Amino acid sequence: MKLRLMLWLLGWMLKRALRRKPRFRELLTELRGLDWGIATEDLSIARHFRMSSRGIHSGRGLPVDLDLELRFEDEATALKVLKKPTQQAFLDGMMAGTVRLVGDSADLAKLQGLLRHL
Repeated sequence: MKLRLMLWLLGWMLKRALRRKPRFRELLTELRGLDWGIATEDLSIARHFRMSSRGIHSGRGLPVDLDLELRFEDEATALKVLKKPTQQAFLDGMMAGTVRLVGDSADLAKLQGLLRHL
């Protein structure tokens, strides 16, 4: 339940940043959009985000056309990593096999750059 709420709040924060923060809007325009999602490996909890300079849309589940997916072994692992989303936390999770990145790692770097402006 905590992870679902955290992901919903993330969507709300992204939409708020698009409205209020010019640098966030500027970076998103430069990227020309980014579609990404977060889920547990069993897909019991999943949420996707479609971000462009025109708006941010969030929804349940993981469509197949996403640029980037972050998959976590379970809810507890996802909460642990997402509470302090540093590059080292993601790297440690990937090395341990509890975090899996589906997509291009350059998209992850772009996403982390955007999330700094929340």
